[in-house]
Amino acid sequence: MSGGALYQEALRVLRRLELPDASERDVLAALEAAQPGPLPLFYEAGAEAGLERSVLTARGVGLFLSFCAGNLADDLIDGDCTYYEAPLRVGPCAQFLLQNLAWATLAEPHAGVPVNALEEGARMLALAAGPQALEVRAREWTAPLFRRVAEGIAGRQWAAYLRVLWAGTRLEERAVQVGLALGVAAHVAEDIRSKDTRFTSMPVEDRLTVVTWARQAAESLRAQDLRCLDAALRRIEPILPEVEP
Repeated sequence: MSGGALYQEALRVLRRLELPDASERDVLAALEAAQPGPLPLFYEAGAEAGLERSVLTARGVGLFLSFCAGNLADDLIDGDCTYYEAPLRVGPCAQFLLQNLAWATLAEPHAGVPVNALEEGARMLALAAGPQALEVRAREWTAPLFRRVAEGIAGRQWAAYLRVLWAGTRLEERAVQVGLALGVAAHVAEDIRSKDTRFTSMPVEDRLTVVTWARQAAESLRAQDLRCLDAALRRIEPILPEVEP
């Protein structure tokens, strides 16, 4: 089993809905645009937590569907939804479908997600979406604004994913802490790698503050001593020390 196997199961979940062909194609395009995305980490993190195969599959697929809904929303906001001919008409339909299918999948009995974990995960994702409104209205970026946005759209998002994935496991109590740090470190590293204006337009001192913050997050992840984080850290850590604020 692997991240690829989770993706194949996501396709089977979609096809079992027996949607109109056009609708299925629209959702499939969103799935393809988002993969592999978090799938490898979902698998590795679930396996390290000791989840049974069937439980890991259901939780991993449900969380991937939720990720796809968020990724589609982000692409629509940024004007990057190039996989639809009429994104503003098709995209919201596919997003609505994905979000509901995600929570239906996670609520199935064989996913074994406790009700309180579902509630907390959904609430964290709602809180994660809040700072998006600040991002789309931002005319200039500062370290405090960058941190608030990153903690929401990246940190809280990953905290929610791990809260649901690790529910009822030996790693449950670490989910929020690990998720917040992972989201922050990955977000900053990706903005540096892609030269996103959120980062590059900030004054030098603000950039240095953000990089230091991200380094601390990466160090806290390394201290967790979890194998599932190794691949992510191998991508993140080389970027942060090399940046020239």
